[in-house]
Order: sequence, then structure tokens, then C-alpha cells
Amino acid sequence: MIIVITKPEFFEGEAERIVQLLDSGQADIVHIRKPALGSLADSARGLEKLERLIQALPARLYSRLVLHDCHQLAVKYQLRGVHLNSRNPQPPAGWGGAVSISCHSLKELADCLHQPYDYMSLSPIFDSISKPGYYSAFSKEKIAAARESGLIGPRVMALGGVTFDKIKEVEQMGFGGAMILGDAWK
Repeated sequence: MIIVITKPEFFEGEAERIVQLLDSGQADIVHIRKPALGSLADSARGLEKLERLIQALPARLYSRLVLHDCHQLAVKYQLRGVHLNSRNPQPPAGWGGAVSISCHSLKELADCLHQPYDYMSLSPIFDSISKPGYYSAFSKEKIAAARESGLIGPRVMALGGVTFDKIKEVEQMGFGGAMILGDAWK
């Protein structure tokens, strides 16, 4: 599975690029992540901007979109899923779609494996492309040991420094897929 995460800021032509990623087969799912939404002067304005982005996408792609913020829009537009984070630690009430979460240590991952998440990301696997100074936290030996112990498997996605040309390597490491940010928006 290949998941692309949007740039943190909105930009001109973003909807068209999301369509291109999904229609070309470069991405199976797109996570719409806009962490600054809550800090916009008027949070209703942030919600409105995100809703305009969703509305600019063809409804046929909604089943391939996951939101990191404004989860109520995932309910309203019947999107694929919601991604939990410190800003949004719980899915919306009555949510029946996919739920994913980020992990930044093997202990966090071990705790999440026993939860009903559809998938989890583990990061940073490689040195980050989009976050300078954010280096890999796991040696190849640690990854291999985690795979052997059952921590890394089909429900765990590699994140952090993952590029399209590293997808095969990520699969060989035992991950169920890759999450790509920086390389998708060059």
C-alpha cells in the first residue's frame, strides 16, 4: 500500500495533484494533513478551507481519503478514514470508517498493535526529506528484529524519508506499505 501525505500548507493546484496521484496509481490513499488548521485566526475558516479542498476532488475518490484534522468532514463526506494524533486523539462519535495512528517508537507500536487500528505508521525509518534534521530512529538491525518479533508486519507503514524508489526496500523490511510526504510534492 502506498499512502501519500499532503504538504502541511494548502497550495494552488493541490486538488489536481491529489487526483493525479490517485488516478495514476502512484498512491492508493491520500492523507490530508493540515496541522495549522487549528491555529488559523478563525477555526471556522480552517474548516472551510479544508472543506473546499475536499469539494474540489471528485466524489469517486472520497473512499481513498483520510483526514488528520476536522474529522467531522470525514463523516460528512463519507471519506475512507481518520488519522489520530495529539490534536485529535479519538475518532468522531459513531465513526465506522478506517482509523490510523502514528507511532514514533517500537514501544508505541507494540501498544498500538493490540488496538483496532486499520494501520499504523512507524517513523522515522529514513532521514526525513521534508523535515531537515529529522533523522532515522531505527537501524536496519532494529527493524529486522522488530519484524522477526512480529512488531512490523502488514498493518505497519514505513514513514520518514520514504521515497517512491524506496518502496521495494520498505516491503523487503517487512512493512505493509509506505507513507510518502516530501517525495510526492517535489
